[in-house]
Amino acid sequence: ERGDVMADKKTNAVRLVEDRGFACELRRYAVDEDDLGAENVASKVGLPLAQVFKTLVARGDRTGVVVACVPGDEELDLRKLAAASGDKRAGLVPLKELQPLTGYLRGGCSPVGMKKGYPTFLDQSAFDHPCIAVSAGARGIQMILDPHDLQALTGARVADLCVRPKETLPPP
Repeated sequence: ERGDVMADKKTNAVRLVEDRGFACELRRYAVDEDDLGAENVASKVGLPLAQVFKTLVARGDRTGVVVACVPGDEELDLRKLAAASGDKRAGLVPLKELQPLTGYLRGGCSPVGMKKGYPTFLDQSAFDHPCIAVSAGARGIQMILDPHDLQALTGARVADLCVRPKETLPPP
């Protein structure tokens, strides 16, 4: 599996975390190319879905590229991201632009160590947990760290960025 390729190598994201003196635990897992979703990752790294954060890359109409880190059990609300970033509108960047913009592949996109320092937004729910997991910069490896450390590493602004998935909304 691809997850084993990274077994002895440190990603740029992990190097940056360590170089800045922050503690993180690495959890490696076998990658399922057909299921790169947060639920699958959470089950493989043994964490609740709410503690496994997805890194999503969007483009605002005023600010350009912005990064959002949201829990795996919720969905990014693009209107909330736009408001937080000072944009009128924001939309996810097309998948083909992800690697050229960030240096990372889908399923291995870390908020730490992107090619450029894009404005980053961290969902406020991160601080409900002593630690959260984000991609360590490659498929098959998550880094688990204190959300305050992630905020310090990325310069993230904290905001309410999520909407609950439709199936969990109470009936009208």
